[in-house]
Amino acid sequence: MSEFSIPIRVYIEDTDAGGIVYYVNYLKFMERARTELMRSLGYGKTALFEAPEGEEPAMFVVHSSNVHYLGSAELDDELQATAQPLKVGRANIVFEQLVKKGDAVLCRGEVKIACVNRSTRQPQAMPAAMYEKVKSLMI
Repeated sequence: MSEFSIPIRVYIEDTDAGGIVYYVNYLKFMERARTELMRSLGYGKTALFEAPEGEEPAMFVVHSSNVHYLGSAELDDELQATAQPLKVGRANIVFEQLVKKGDAVLCRGEVKIACVNRSTRQPQAMPAAMYEKVKSLMI
């Protein structure tokens, strides 16, 4: 599969006093791309909360991120946020993520998310079907 991509429009609330996208908002754009990728696989935000009988409810949390800012976006720019699984473990996924304006990469990140037990916040394996679907997206 090629990288998953969603359009993002820059609104006034995304910018700082200088009129450029505030750095932390690139992480929000990446979160949206990961969320929509999972939704495209049939796993909306509450999918893990509603565990099958006999399984513990789980959720995904960001474990770590490494982000490089390479350019800037401004008010009303149209961007693309991407998500591509690089590594898939039983209880985590590492995504390569980009925020682009046209062909120009403005921000590049590697984000590791962990599947954890909703009550204890301890690592927990993601459901087998979800694991297989996400693993099938790797290049």
